[in-house]
Amino acid sequence: MTKPVTYLVGGAVRDRLLGFPFSEKDWVVVGSTPEIMQQQGFNPVGKDFPVFLHPETKEEYALARTERKTAPGYSGFTFHTAPDITLEEDLRRRDLTINAMAEDDHGTVIDPYHGQQDLKDKLLRHVSDAFSEDPVRILRTARFAARYHHLGFRVASETNELMRNMVNNGEANHLVAERVWKETERALGEQSPWVFFQVLRDCDALQVVFPELDNLFGVPQPEQHHPEIDTGVHSLMSLQQACRLSDDRQVRFAALVHDLGKASTPKEKWPRHIAHEARSIPLINQLCERLAVPKHYREQARYVAQDHTNCHRIEEITPPKLMALLQRLDAFRRPENLDKFVLACEADARGRTGFEQRPYPQADYLKQALAICNRIQAKDIIAQGITGKDIGDALKKQRQQALKQWKQQHESAN
Repeated sequence: MTKPVTYLVGGAVRDRLLGFPFSEKDWVVVGSTPEIMQQQGFNPVGKDFPVFLHPETKEEYALARTERKTAPGYSGFTFHTAPDITLEEDLRRRDLTINAMAEDDHGTVIDPYHGQQDLKDKLLRHVSDAFSEDPVRILRTARFAARYHHLGFRVASETNELMRNMVNNGEANHLVAERVWKETERALGEQSPWVFFQVLRDCDALQVVFPELDNLFGVPQPEQHHPEIDTGVHSLMSLQQACRLSDDRQVRFAALVHDLGKASTPKEKWPRHIAHEARSIPLINQLCERLAVPKHYREQARYVAQDHTNCHRIEEITPPKLMALLQRLDAFRRPENLDKFVLACEADARGRTGFEQRPYPQADYLKQALAICNRIQAKDIIAQGITGKDIGDALKKQRQQALKQWKQQHESAN
């Protein structure tokens, strides 16, 4: 038997050629067996196929393998490893050509599927028709599109057509909720996450994995407030603005889903959307429950959906209602909630054609209101001789009075 050969593969090769930062390295070993790997001190970790951790670097080393589709969905595969499986055979089962390159220990790139040319052409292209056997590859392609959009990358037309055929054939229906959210969360952290959702819509997958979001497209809004008119377009524009304002994925997610309730407005009421804020809440709950979205994402999304309109008109709100808003946000105990809330609301306000650079003084106004309230603490109430349950009532009353005086001063100064 020939001596095993190790190759650097996948993302590290791709990103090195792109000049893009990377930290993880994955390796493929050709001509080896599980027994040989363990004799060399590697620790087995793979459940479905042999993957090993290097005893020192802890990087992943996988035996070269082929795979065969046996059932629908992500897990419907059988894997085969053997010393005679070639590097080209292993690379052929990968999703995109730019991910199907390898590098030997001399730095020579092995590129049987022309990934380097697609890097030059800025194309995300599938390696083979085997791409269609795994629906997760639709999500991964969309995520790579979001990662490299700023570099000019786009999905190849034939790959988009293949993904659409996968959706039409029902393959996307087998996506596991947890995997959908994992890819979505990663996409929200990319430089252009709105592209992730646009790519999904371009191949008809958005209606399968995010129907609540897909339903917004084609729903009109009043042109004087929303020159872009289409609610789905506005949602992606809001996400784009959220990315300019914050790296926080919770802020980005909240900006994306803040208007879901507009999809449930009766057509005869269009383009107005009375009470869409309240109607957004059950749709956010539905989406988050289905995809097992973490609690902190859900909470922030509900805050923004319920009160973004109140934030936009914050200077018109009475002190009692302003106080109630701060309490709903749990801003006194968790001031970071308010910071994220106003960022998402600002993204909503700017996520409109022609409004992208519009100032948003409401953010500072609301933060100042919280600061005014925080000048009065429970200890100050207790020092006045107030006890028991009356402390909370007095604290609320005195804070509202402080807000009233501040609001009057603010109005007279303007």
